[in-house]
Amino acid sequence: MTARTMRQPRVKPEHRAYRTVDGHVRIGSVVHGIGAEVKDPGGWVWTLVEAMDGSRGAAEVVAEVCRRHAGLPAEDVVQAMADLTAAGYVEDAGAPPPAELSERERERYGRGMTLLRWMDLEPRESPWEPQLRLGRARVLLVGVGGTGSAAARDLVASGVGALHCVEPDVVELSNLNRQTLFTERDLGTPKVDAALAALHALNPHPAVTGERREVRGPADLAALLAEGPPQGGPGYDALLLAADRPPRIRRWANEVCLATGTPWAEAGYRGPLVAVGVFTPGRGACWECLRDAEAERRDLRLGPGQDEEAASPRMDWNPVNAMTAGLSGSLLAHAALMLLCGIPPVEPGCRFGLNLMVPGDPVMQRSERRPDCPACGTVPAEDLP
Repeated sequence: MTARTMRQPRVKPEHRAYRTVDGHVRIGSVVHGIGAEVKDPGGWVWTLVEAMDGSRGAAEVVAEVCRRHAGLPAEDVVQAMADLTAAGYVEDAGAPPPAELSERERERYGRGMTLLRWMDLEPRESPWEPQLRLGRARVLLVGVGGTGSAAARDLVASGVGALHCVEPDVVELSNLNRQTLFTERDLGTPKVDAALAALHALNPHPAVTGERREVRGPADLAALLAEGPPQGGPGYDALLLAADRPPRIRRWANEVCLATGTPWAEAGYRGPLVAVGVFTPGRGACWECLRDAEAERRDLRLGPGQDEEAASPRMDWNPVNAMTAGLSGSLLAHAALMLLCGIPPVEPGCRFGLNLMVPGDPVMQRSERRPDCPACGTVPAEDLP
């Protein structure tokens, strides 16, 4: 989509421009990573963004700006409009509503569409394109505990196309402080059954399925990905890992996703630290690269013979409440949007989150792909699936 092919170019409502005290034009909101400032000594850029209000065609916009600024070359206006469109600040107000979504679905997902539109910096035929892409996506979710139940809730509410949930456990009383899909009436019920009932009640549109199944090794994960959703068709667009056992399950997921070329994300909590990792084979670090780089970065000052567990011990129980579990699950759902829709446009191969002990102190880990990585270092990026 270019400015010339738009029926009625309009600056996105969330990106509405304003003039600074020195006459520059700020557009894209004041959110870091979205907004930009354009020098405008002649004042015509401001006229341009005002003219792109959705009431005119592209040629009419150019004519209006040139009418109000005599001597201004039309080519300059066309180029500026193209630049603003390429930067993601302009949409087509004349785009018809998508036939793929009913009027009721457009009402249901309308607020989510505007958020995606705000964060989206790609030109689109329609502002509904990212929502449609989410609605076509097929996601495998492993683990429907604290993190997984929150991620499933958020994805289903947001309109994911198909979600297949895998979980072996039953609902226990100690789960109810954080696994908010479940109630006391679900005690003793397989988690996957209780989760499906809650998710279907939340939103009937997505194809939500599940099975009671335990992952005991990489072969189990590979089989799940190969089987695809119960409704048939090709495999999954993404794997979301919300299980924390067996302890090597993240390593298995990394291995299997590298072998199959499957984008994936994992999330969880460790006390007040809540984080999500986002990975795409062939783009950036894999999970193993990131883990090894972080181990080298930290200086735990361990004594001779001490394991790093001494500095951050693992316990037989998970110190967690509904807030930490909910945050990790929402971050996992957010990571899914990044992988499935490209919004926000964050490069994979990173882990990010929050330290709840120190507001404003983010968790951010990023590494280059490591040539010596035991998982992906021996395979050239261009040879990955």
